[in-house]
Amino acid sequence: MSNSRKQKKRNVYILLALVLVLTGISLAAPYLIPNDPYETNALFAKAAPSAQFPFGTDKLGRCVFSRVLMGAKTSIFSALILVVITMVVGTALGTIAGYYGGIVDGVIMRIADIFLSFPQMVFAIAVAGVMGGTMINAMIALGLTGWTLFARLARGRVMALKEEEFVQAAKLTGNNSARIMRVYLLPNYIGEMVVNASIQIGTTMLGFAGLSFLGLGVQVPQAEWGSMISEARGYLQLAPWAVIAPGIALFITVSVFNLLGDALSEYFEVGGNVHE
Repeated sequence: MSNSRKQKKRNVYILLALVLVLTGISLAAPYLIPNDPYETNALFAKAAPSAQFPFGTDKLGRCVFSRVLMGAKTSIFSALILVVITMVVGTALGTIAGYYGGIVDGVIMRIADIFLSFPQMVFAIAVAGVMGGTMINAMIALGLTGWTLFARLARGRVMALKEEEFVQAAKLTGNNSARIMRVYLLPNYIGEMVVNASIQIGTTMLGFAGLSFLGLGVQVPQAEWGSMISEARGYLQLAPWAVIAPGIALFITVSVFNLLGDALSEYFEVGGNVHE
C-alpha cells in the first residue's frame, strides 16, 4: 500500500472516530448533562459561563451547555434517519429507472425534475409551513427533495453498467431483474451512494437547523441547535454565549461529516467501476 493510500485510510479512520465520538456524546447526552436542560430559573437568567453553567444560561435561566448536549441527539439522529431513508428510496428508484428505461425511467425522472425545479430550502419551508412546525413535518419537507440526488446518481451508474458483459452474462444464466439489480449492479455504486450520504448528513442538519430557526421544525422548549439560535438572537448582545455555543456545535458537527465524505470519496476513488 502506497504512502498516499495509507494517509487516505488514516484520514478516514480519524474522521470516523470523530463521528463515533459525536454520536456517542449525543446518545449519552441525558447522562452527561450537568443541569436539567428544561428547568427555568429567573435568578440565573442570562448568566455568564461559570463552573455551574459551562456555557452560561439563556433568558429563562436554562443551562446552555445541557441544552447543546440534548440538542445533539435531536440534530444528529434526525439527520441520520432522514438521510438513510432518502438514500434507500432514491437509490432504489434510480436503479429501477436506469435499468428499465423507457416509460418507467421517464415517469421517475420527471417526478425528480419537478422536485429539483424548486430550491430545496424554499420548497422545504413551503411544505413545512403548510403542514405545521414539527420535526416529523420538517423531515418530510426535506425528504421530498433529498431522494432526488441519490436517484439521479444511481440512474446514471446503472445506465452505464447495464450493457457490460457481466450483466449480460447474468441475464443469460437465468437471473431475474431484481437479482441482477441487487447482486450485480448495486455493489458497483453503493460506495458512491454512501459517500454522498455522509455529505448529505451535514447538509440535512443545516436544513433542520434552518427550519427550526424559522419556527418550522423543532418547537420550543425542545432542545435543538437551530431553535436555540433563534430563541437567543433577540438578546445576542446581552448573552452572546447562548447563540455562539449551539452555533459552534452545529459548525463542528457539519464540518466533521463533510470532511468524512471527502475522505471517503478520496479513499474509495468514487466514480470508477468497482466490479471485479
